[in-house]
This record gives sequence, C-alpha cells and structure tokens, in this order.
Amino acid sequence: MASSKILYVCQEIMPYLPENELSTLCRQLSQAMHERGNEIRTFMPRYGCINERRNQLHEVQRLSGINLIINDNDHQLIIKVASIPSARIQIYFIDNDDYFSRKAVLTDENGEEFADNDERAIFFARGVLETVRKLGWAPMVVHCMGWMSAVTPIYLKKVFADDPIFRDVKVVVSLCNDRFEKVLSSDFAEKIANEGVVDENLDRLSTPSYENLYRFVIDYADGITVASADADKELVEYARQSGKPMLEYQNPEEAEFFDNYKRFYEEL
Repeated sequence: MASSKILYVCQEIMPYLPENELSTLCRQLSQAMHERGNEIRTFMPRYGCINERRNQLHEVQRLSGINLIINDNDHQLIIKVASIPSARIQIYFIDNDDYFSRKAVLTDENGEEFADNDERAIFFARGVLETVRKLGWAPMVVHCMGWMSAVTPIYLKKVFADDPIFRDVKVVVSLCNDRFEKVLSSDFAEKIANEGVVDENLDRLSTPSYENLYRFVIDYADGITVASADADKELVEYARQSGKPMLEYQNPEEAEFFDNYKRFYEEL
C-alpha cells in the first residue's frame, strides 16, 4: 500500500503542551507519516493553557457550531486549527467553553484530577468524529494516543460503525505512561450508554479505573502499540493475550522506528 489516510487522536502534542514522551511521539508520528506520503489529520483538545495568539490558532467557522449533548446537556463544538511550519502539518483543536476553558490540562493547581474528565473525554471523542465526518474525509487508520482519546474506539465500533466515512476503518490504541490515579465519575458507563453504545461489556466500567478503561478499549481495537517502556505491564500482557496485532515498544532512537509504525498500519 503506497499511502494511507491516518487520523491521529491525541491527548497532547508538542509544542502546544510541554515536551514529554507522549506529546513528542504524537508530534513526531504525525510528521513522519506525512513525510512518508500518507494523508493525515491530527486532533487534540484545545486546553485553556494553550496560548492561542502565540500558537496562531484560529477558528474554522465552517466546521464549528454543532451542539453535542453530553449527560443531557448541550455543549457547543468549536473547531480551531494551527500549523506547525517546521513539520508542514496542521493540528485541529476540539474546543468548548465548559470543558476546555480552564487554564489547565487534566488536573487543577493542586494536582487534583478534574471531576468531569470523563465528560471531557466523551466530548473530545465525539467532537473529533463529528468533525471528520463533516470534512467528508474517510480515514483508513484511526490511532488513539493517550487516555483522553480512549472513548474514540468505542464510538467507532458502536455508534459510527455504519457510517460510510468510518465503516472500514482500523483502530489502533497506544498503551502509554499516562495513568490517572482516581477512578472516573461513577456514572461514566451510563453516560457512554446514553450515547448509543449498547454492549454488555459496559459493566467493566462500573468501576472506571485506568486499568478497566483500557481493558475495555483494547477489546475494541484492531491493533495495539506499546508507546512507552513504562506502560502498565498488566495492560501490555492483556493486549498480548488478546491475540490482536501488536507493535511492541520501539526505541525512538532506532533508525527503523517510524518505518515500523508505517508497516504496522499497512499490515492492519
């Protein structure tokens, strides 16, 4: 396969957030796959700590304006875009005043995880997929990186499965070093069910811990990558036992690093 259409759904990307293992990988993978002739679209949340003027974000009016109902409340979907000139790629940002205006990413000034992080993840996933559908762009691979993107595979397999844009897509989930400590809201599973997800496995999310969320998500994935040497070992083993295609941890310093990802996408 000469080229692919790859959708990256990322929790964080440098230079918009500080450099770390996940933000670096999201940036570098997007750039590397673009340079290898693939057509890509890359999304992340527009956290309130991102300086819009410095990073030259601007709203895409033709894509904004949809209202998403999360937990019986309307939330306006705002789409913004910025370019990374050195990488020759664009980044799309999912924005909403209720979920992403606070000047923080996932925790408050005291390091406490936000109580509505579950709804923020739901809004992010829905926002990405609704935007891609509005673009009329049919990805061949959707790669989810970071737990904030973890609801995306569930929607692709249960809510958007019959949509022509997503019908034949292959879903890749990365296991990262991005653990959250507290369980998500106790009614997380109910909120997902209200989105149209009918699945007996939702019982797994009756206790929505990091481990339970990823076990649930792995079951929806078509392929799994181990994106960190410090990824949860039990989840890595769970992924191996699933029998699904798996790309074990790759050292970013190795010459074949990006080509191994490209081959993995093609094999799916």
